[in-house]
Amino acid sequence: MDRLEAMSLLIEVVDKGSFSAAARSLGLSVTTVSRKISDLELVVGTKLLVRTTRKIDLTDTGISYLAAARRIMDQVEEAEREAAGEFIVPKGNLIITAPVLFGRLHVLPVVTGFLALFPHVNVRLLLLDRQAQLVEEHVDMAVRIGKLPDSTMIATNIGSMRTVVCASSNFLADHGIPKTPDDLRKL
Repeated sequence: MDRLEAMSLLIEVVDKGSFSAAARSLGLSVTTVSRKISDLELVVGTKLLVRTTRKIDLTDTGISYLAAARRIMDQVEEAEREAAGEFIVPKGNLIITAPVLFGRLHVLPVVTGFLALFPHVNVRLLLLDRQAQLVEEHVDMAVRIGKLPDSTMIATNIGSMRTVVCASSNFLADHGIPKTPDDLRKL
């Protein structure tokens, strides 16, 4: 008997509330699920479930065994993820958006360096001159320039830019030096 499989079946039966719902969920026959739970009870040496025609209930021993089975299954899943490198080597997909010009000049070199360090990560860089809808477009990270509206998103200021107003000497000679931005509208 495969104890891990039997523990998984026990968890599924309890979570789904019945043998038939668990069997449907797992693509197994009710007989198979029932037999494997019975085999598990034989190995443990006690009843884990009280079966009636209407519902199933855990025995006192079943309650503590189920809690232990959940912990064991969580530890097995974590060990498998660790063995597969999930916690050691970053991997997966990352979607980033930024304004076109800023993205080409400043974000793309950073992404290129990041990919050299983490080749198992797939980066999709969306260079857009519109603000992408992060949730709707499944964007993980966005580079924004300017003040952000109130949002439930987490924002981190990574830099600042100063604004500079420039004009040619010919323009200033012809129109004078504007004192305020409104002076430019009069020209």
